[in-house]
Amino acid sequence: MKTLFTSTLLLAFIFLGCKTEPKASTDQKKLDEKSILEKVAHAHGFENWKSVKEFTFTFNVDRDSSHFERTWTWKPKSNDITVLFNGDTISYNRNSMDSVTTKLNGGFINDRFWIIAPFNLIWDSNNFTYELHEDQKAPISGKNMQKLTIVYANEGGYTPGDAYDFYFEDDFIVREWIYRKSNQEEPSLTTTWEDYVEIGGLKLPQDHQKAEPGFSLNFTNLAVTLK
Repeated sequence: MKTLFTSTLLLAFIFLGCKTEPKASTDQKKLDEKSILEKVAHAHGFENWKSVKEFTFTFNVDRDSSHFERTWTWKPKSNDITVLFNGDTISYNRNSMDSVTTKLNGGFINDRFWIIAPFNLIWDSNNFTYELHEDQKAPISGKNMQKLTIVYANEGGYTPGDAYDFYFEDDFIVREWIYRKSNQEEPSLTTTWEDYVEIGGLKLPQDHQKAEPGFSLNFTNLAVTLK
């Protein structure tokens, strides 16, 4: 769960006396025509996902002195998955899962969501409702941002009915979010999205921090293989 466009002051003054406004650039028109879901997804490089052959990442949770991790290798075109967890390596295909791999795949969906949730705004768009609110105070930084709220349907998926509030500025890059289990009013978990890196045309957050110290959900061993 990205380009800013500005006009020059010179052009603004040249056309000040005209009754018609200057034509928007082609790129600006394309941006304006996109839905908010597309704007956020494409800000994170969604248009480059079609070229991804293999995506590898290690999902880490550091809480005080404890550490949890699991490493995933995903081939999205074939849906082959390999996970390294607690010294064991397990491979499966998401198109043919049994009860064991279905449960394991729930972990994959969770871990993946923390790094490419903006892409799910397009992938899952038929399975949630959404609202956009301007000038909302972000929960951690306190900055005024746009807030996109999505609420998943009550049926289907691993966590039906859950809600997410994405906070971002004019570049549409997610900076903070709130997870609300079963669309409850009170936040279940609130973190930042930070330490972004661009790999293979994808803009990926490497760290999520809570307002309180002693917690980090982060990603290491990021690798993207293109076709």
